Amino acid sequence: MAGRMQRDFRRGLSRASARSRPLSAATQRFAKAHVSPERPAVERKVLDAWSAAPPRIPVLVGGCGSGRSTLLLRLADRVGSGRCLYVDVERAASTPEAFWTTVEAATPYAAAGEPTPGPGGRSARTAFDSLLAHFEHVRGHDGGIATFLLDEVLELRAFGSFPGLRDPLPELVRALERSANRFVLSTRFATRAERLFRGQGARFLLIDVPPLSVKEVAAALVGAGVNRDRTEYGELTRLVHALTSGRPAYVAVLATALAASGGGDPVAALAAQLAGGEGLYQTCRLSYEVRLGRARGHGSLKAILQVLAAEEPLTLTAIARRLGRTAGSTRDYLSWLKDVDLIRVERKRYSFRDPLLRAWVRLHTRPAPPRKTDLEREGHEYAVARLPYMEPAPVVPEPPRRPRRPPVPARPRNIIEID
Repeated sequence: MAGRMQRDFRRGLSRASARSRPLSAATQRFAKAHVSPERPAVERKVLDAWSAAPPRIPVLVGGCGSGRSTLLLRLADRVGSGRCLYVDVERAASTPEAFWTTVEAATPYAAAGEPTPGPGGRSARTAFDSLLAHFEHVRGHDGGIATFLLDEVLELRAFGSFPGLRDPLPELVRALERSANRFVLSTRFATRAERLFRGQGARFLLIDVPPLSVKEVAAALVGAGVNRDRTEYGELTRLVHALTSGRPAYVAVLATALAASGGGDPVAALAAQLAGGEGLYQTCRLSYEVRLGRARGHGSLKAILQVLAAEEPLTLTAIARRLGRTAGSTRDYLSWLKDVDLIRVERKRYSFRDPLLRAWVRLHTRPAPPRKTDLEREGHEYAVARLPYMEPAPVVPEPPRRPRRPPVPARPRNIIEID
């Protein structure tokens, strides 16, 4: 079965563009809203942390497209409108004064204490102090605890460039630790979260947002309306899981593309979606640009990623030789890439954390956009490399057989019974 599907994939790569129609913005919004399955195990960890004695502060950690924001929004719905405040820090943060004005206007909780000065009378320091005081001391309308869901909370690090705010994140951590209110934080930067929260006492609980399981990928395909023969559906699910590494954003785009093509070929759909402007292209570009934008040495880091995109894993010495830099400076560059979770190191060898992002870098860091043949070739090579990571098919036990009854001997038909 698997061999036949793989042969079909190889034959179908040349029809990638024809079989996978471009997705409109409305279709991609549908994918994000309807394909992402629920994550009850992670939600249960958050609720358990809230109910612990003393209550703990969960920090959801996961890469771009791992479903952190979706989880926080579902928690907001679960807590109820008007009973919590969800803040997308990355979206709303600009200056400390403007950010506090935005939070103050959106919060369902009444400010405690003296009224704060108007926007014209605030400095960056006083605005940030007002923000911390609100998180720490505000109470609900019934006098109970308040609930705050802070998405991409590490973006507040940017406030360190304003006068009077040299290192805002440790200040925020200390204020949240003192508060009796409930919080859930999230970040895409696992290394920075580990460094910030591990030494801050036992109240903060780092929770890794896991990739989707094969069963959850199957639910996403069903939710997207992918039609496939039932005998092939399990194999299709396992292949989509391997191609996407179970990352919800990748699963959503690929599932919606397959639904749009009437079932289609997942490798062909993946190759088509890596073209400029398509769903996987946009998702990978977001991860690439956001992480590089938060790191130091932007140009040199891009060069290292191109080196690893051509060949991985590589040692420090091999990367320095290809880059034409000293081992000392290359070590610094690699540490900055690790700091934003773009690469990982195992046995002193460096490689991409996200294999699909590596394929994107190979395609889209060239002087010219990739041609159709480039997309087909890269999609084929990526799929072949990912096939060994397919989850084994679940073994379905056979139902127990009932013992057969002994046959009832037939009566002879030539005997007549007389009463």
